[in-house]
Amino acid sequence: MAKGERKRALKGRAGRMKGGRGSGRASTGSVRLWGRHAVEAALKNPARQHRKLWATREGIDSLDGELPADFPVEYADAADLGRLVARDAPHQGLVLECAALEDVFLDEVMDGDAARPLIVLDQVTDPHNVGAILRSAAAFGAAAIVTQDRHAPPESGVVAKSASGALEVVPWVRVVNLSRALEEMAEAGYWRIGLTGYAEATLAEALPTGPVALVLGAEGAGMRLNIEAHCDALAKLPITRAVESLNVSNAAAIALYAVATRPI
Repeated sequence: MAKGERKRALKGRAGRMKGGRGSGRASTGSVRLWGRHAVEAALKNPARQHRKLWATREGIDSLDGELPADFPVEYADAADLGRLVARDAPHQGLVLECAALEDVFLDEVMDGDAARPLIVLDQVTDPHNVGAILRSAAAFGAAAIVTQDRHAPPESGVVAKSASGALEVVPWVRVVNLSRALEEMAEAGYWRIGLTGYAEATLAEALPTGPVALVLGAEGAGMRLNIEAHCDALAKLPITRAVESLNVSNAAAIALYAVATRPI
């Protein structure tokens, strides 16, 4: 489509949308994403059903590629966009409302590839951490992240912004029973390694050569005892006594690197 056509503003004002300042909430059944990387990745994802894009002209110009001729775009200034997202959210001139991603099931991601670990998160509820883990999972080729539905954040703009586009490429499996999911991983041939600071073995010592599921708990509380009991081994990262522990997203990134660089 012509550049002039792409920049045609539609009627209405973004500031009058439901949700109001500071809510960041989309309409029922939708997800509102913001920021260039998150929005651009969602626009390129054929699995996404897009509903509307609010943008500044600079935001549109920052996108890689052209929007379809009939794509619903409403131009607004930065202040109007700020009313569509959480307070002080860095929207970078782009706010996209779209349908949530379709559910992904565990048996769809257990391909048994030793180079593509599973990341299992036990009660990691901070959306920034989950987003950062998704980003690391994409960087190191993880097969998926797996969370318990009741103890994980929903798909959201905060997760997507922290994931910097990885939400669109890394499958996110939500299960009802995390212990049962770990049993299914074992049945599929995965070696389940729980990361905890009080383990005796280091991760390098505990890593096998086959497919791996890395299990991480929430900061502070760590893994629940029942989840630990469903691990084949417990391991620690060899950090110094200068810090008590690492942020869970940092620990996940280091563990993924260890899996990616182990001899197979």
